[in-house]
Amino acid sequence: KNKPNCMSKSCISSTVECLRRKIKYYFMNPCEKYHARGRIPWKLMLQIIKIAIITIQLVSFGLSNQMVVTFKEENLMTFKHLFLKDYVDGGMDTYALYRQADVYDHINYIIEQYGHLRNITVGNHAYEKNGITYTPMSLCQEYYRNGTIYPGNETLEIDAQVETDCLEIDPMYTQSWQDIDNFELHFKRLLLVKIMFTLKAINLQTVRHREQPDCYDFTVIITFNNEVHSGRIKVDLENDVEINECRDWKVTGASPKNIHLTLLFDCLIIITCIISLALCTRSVLTGIQLQFEYTLYCRDHTSKEVPWSDKLEFVSGWYILIIVSDTLTIIGSVLKIEIQTKALTSYDVCSIFLGTGTMFVWIGVIRYMGYFKKYNILILTLRAAFPNVIRFICCAGIIYLSYCFCGWIVLGPYHEKFRTLNTVSECLFSLINGDDMFPTFKNMEKKSRLVWIFSRIYLYTFVSLFIYMILSLFITLITNTYDTIKQQQQSGTPTSELQRFISMCQDLPNSGVYRLQESRSCFFDCFSFR
Repeated sequence: KNKPNCMSKSCISSTVECLRRKIKYYFMNPCEKYHARGRIPWKLMLQIIKIAIITIQLVSFGLSNQMVVTFKEENLMTFKHLFLKDYVDGGMDTYALYRQADVYDHINYIIEQYGHLRNITVGNHAYEKNGITYTPMSLCQEYYRNGTIYPGNETLEIDAQVETDCLEIDPMYTQSWQDIDNFELHFKRLLLVKIMFTLKAINLQTVRHREQPDCYDFTVIITFNNEVHSGRIKVDLENDVEINECRDWKVTGASPKNIHLTLLFDCLIIITCIISLALCTRSVLTGIQLQFEYTLYCRDHTSKEVPWSDKLEFVSGWYILIIVSDTLTIIGSVLKIEIQTKALTSYDVCSIFLGTGTMFVWIGVIRYMGYFKKYNILILTLRAAFPNVIRFICCAGIIYLSYCFCGWIVLGPYHEKFRTLNTVSECLFSLINGDDMFPTFKNMEKKSRLVWIFSRIYLYTFVSLFIYMILSLFITLITNTYDTIKQQQQSGTPTSELQRFISMCQDLPNSGVYRLQESRSCFFDCFSFR
């Protein structure tokens, strides 16, 4: 059978050179691509512009978010001083009640303070209204349905079903709560007492920053926790915050910011990120296409399978990072627009998206620094060491988890830092970094001599193992990879089949051969009839 002329050796040779040039062009830096085909590096310019405007957006949102966080925290502190009797700053961990009379006294104090709020607060707090009536305070107790408990005889009979009794108190009610009939605390069966009420306030500090004031709904929740039944009732106060647009407001003496300009700026960021996302996605698809063509060449001409390390070279992790960053920034910008128009109040969620997106944008700058050899060694070292680092961390993590579980179960009852798995992990990680080492040894209780001796063996072996052995091995692993990459750069010898394939192309970026437009795949003509 006659084969097409394009299957001649000259055709194959030309198609292989075409593939080499395409792959070499794909891995060129923006300046080399400009000299090769005269194309303006739009992606580079777009990334520089995007970094600037996203950073401005983040700083602007951060300053606004800081005012919100400050207003929330200071209101929480205000409520603790207003409604918790004899409260001292920083004393929530030890704020507890031990006598029945103290519980009644504190509940009565909360009700009285709530009733006289307008006369005692220095803030602009007010009761919530539902139409023309005030929203009442809710006083509830949760307790076991029935039960007889005799600790002296070591006998008990209890129904585990939990019942809830609630009482509503109008803000205008000025009598003490003991005057209310048919409401008694069942201390023997009591689980908790919960007091809830809603207060409204306006954040006026935004006026000084030429921003629209926000109206806040604070749902204050005061809990008397007796679930342990140890004779110690812990008292806690927390509040849920809802931010709303004020119904009617007027500010004189200051020109408010034009919110439409801010929204327009956010829309500009969204459009920029969409363009960047499209360009990077196109580059990823181009890399996948070149990977397919290179795999086809290796299979038909060298009878070799392309290793995964070479295949992954075509899928740029930097483009993936930029795509993720653009996606997060778009979502965060949409949430920011919703917050500014008072449709949402998810400041925390928006902060996570914008903060993570900005972090990835700045990390992506390293890609362009990697085109310089002196800076590129850091990137190459991280990439080369990554697989070994992951394996090393997996092995070290198993040892770390074993110490976490052991410390939690043995030292937990005798050391505050080992009470939960989370605090155990934080404590051990601090020890690896050499932080808080002496207090960890010192604060170990000596109630059990055996456990105290075990704690010394436990802590000394952990510090010796992780600081002097595992951490040193980890540093050695990175150092050896760095030395290997440095030697490879100095020798200039290709280290993979893909690099050797590309190095055979001697065409310089300014040679003019890259300006030839190739509308089809290099192997299309030669292999379409096979």
